Amino acid sequence: MNILLINHYAGSPRHGMAFRPYYLAREWVRLGHRVHIIASEHSHIRARQPDLRGKARLDETIDNIEYSWYRTPTYCGNGIGRVKNMATFIAALYRDSKQWAQSYKPDVVIASSTYPMDIWPAHRISTLAKAKLLFEVHDLWPLSPMELGGMSKWHPFIMVVQKAEDYAYRHADGVVSILPKVREYMVSRGLAPEKLHLVPNGIDPTEWIAGSRQLPDRVIRVLAALREQGNAIVGYAGTHGVSNALDNMLSAGRLMLDEKVAFVLVGCGPDKASLQERAARENLSNVYFLDPVEKSQIPSLLQCFDIAYIGWHRHPLYRFGIAPNKLMDYMMAARPVLHAAAAGNDPVEEARCGVTVEPDNPEAAAVGIRGLLRLSIEERTAMGQRGKAFVLDNLTYPVLGQRFLAACSHQ
Repeated sequence: MNILLINHYAGSPRHGMAFRPYYLAREWVRLGHRVHIIASEHSHIRARQPDLRGKARLDETIDNIEYSWYRTPTYCGNGIGRVKNMATFIAALYRDSKQWAQSYKPDVVIASSTYPMDIWPAHRISTLAKAKLLFEVHDLWPLSPMELGGMSKWHPFIMVVQKAEDYAYRHADGVVSILPKVREYMVSRGLAPEKLHLVPNGIDPTEWIAGSRQLPDRVIRVLAALREQGNAIVGYAGTHGVSNALDNMLSAGRLMLDEKVAFVLVGCGPDKASLQERAARENLSNVYFLDPVEKSQIPSLLQCFDIAYIGWHRHPLYRFGIAPNKLMDYMMAARPVLHAAAAGNDPVEEARCGVTVEPDNPEAAAVGIRGLLRLSIEERTAMGQRGKAFVLDNLTYPVLGQRFLAACSHQ
């Protein structure tokens, strides 16, 4: 089968996030399919952008996956620059839709760019090629910019996004959602319920089986010193952004200043400086900030945590469910999880791999941490192993790749 996957923000091991398109494509290639990913030259989440050297498009092959990168303007933030970047990518792809249909001859076309406007060129390609059309939903747009960003439904950009979302639900042969609790909403926007398939985020088991690289010396020294002082380590590894609710973690640390617990935050992001300033201002001597580590070092890092923290702010958008990659890593590392969330689903509760507490409530987080630390080492180990078993059974990309292909063949 020839699979054409359109994902504006797609990455690779060479370029960094987003990894989901790469992992799925790699599984499909292993199963004997041909996969071509079409992506934008510039993405705000990639560590490294492809080098087009002034060309309009760059074609290359990475791990037997064909990639095409379209030249797009750079941008910062979520302003007009990002909109221009999206529009440039969609226009170029629509312009070349006949070429893609005739030269690649896809059997399946997947529109998967977070924002839904890629459905228009994807539908044109699928129609010309007489291929199946799938629409993959990562976040619900335009609800996400409306509910998280406060944008009006009458904003011109939101109206365009809404038109594209409704078009996708009406014209796609199937819809694959990462979020688990979206059926009622999608049906209200015109989706036939039998077209919906759930394929969550997952992990690549080979990255764990192959072993982990040693941590940087400074990280080793800090964590070893905390251990020698008799501290339990509550750790967070990932982006320091507003959606990660790390202010709640710091507030829990303030409540536990007199206890043998160290709060370690590893990573970077737009909120890191303000979090560090707050920790200094409030004399949070039990809170430690470390630089990000490489992806290949994450398994070693997580083994140093007694409890892995993940949090969310209370927000109605999470009623549609959550599927964070960070949580999958925590579970694969067999760490007991302190989950501060109120969402439409709860993977921690489902896997019985930790404790879920009320979000934006540092007192509840502190109580949850104390409760986990009162458990015996054997009990916490068993809790972590349940999380790992759950991921291996349900959330590895070999499993998820098969589920996605089933959605392709279901129609």
